[in-house]
Amino acid sequence: MSTKYKATQPNTGYYVTLTTVGWVDVFTRPQQKDMLIKNLQFCQKEKGLEIYAYCIISNHFHMLCKAIGDISLPEIMRDFKKFTSKEVIKNILAEPESRRDWMLRYFEDACYRLKRNQKYKVWQDGYHAEHLFSSKFIQQKLKYIHYNPVKERIVDRPEDYLYSSARNYVGLQGELEVVILDLI
Repeated sequence: MSTKYKATQPNTGYYVTLTTVGWVDVFTRPQQKDMLIKNLQFCQKEKGLEIYAYCIISNHFHMLCKAIGDISLPEIMRDFKKFTSKEVIKNILAEPESRRDWMLRYFEDACYRLKRNQKYKVWQDGYHAEHLFSSKFIQQKLKYIHYNPVKERIVDRPEDYLYSSARNYVGLQGELEVVILDLI
């Protein structure tokens, strides 16, 4: 089994991407994005996840992070995905959602070949993790993360997007506290 895009080194920073199955646009409504923020905050406080940068887009999110406690990054990501999957489904069922039936059917169909007993699958298997090996690489990923909503034409400037640490990096209040990296 390849370890190319897995977090295999403890106490090391990673560029992480999590993506929904079929790139389904789940995080279009504030309550879904707020739920992710709340769960990232829980991981920061209770599981030792140190976040340096993040951005939540409609069907994926990126972050620069490191596990600093006794719980490894793979364990944190596993628990985060498992819990947020249930919360996504709960939100779809509880909140007005014009695509409710289609989304639930899609997430149910995504379980078809799974060996474990699971009703809905929200996240793609695993997650994409790249080791933060140099300042240049970190700067490249930080810029990529912060310019993602600009590239998607959601906002004109990175700091205008509420669900991104670009706000933190220019001194504005962000939705999530992050550890600012000094890369100069």
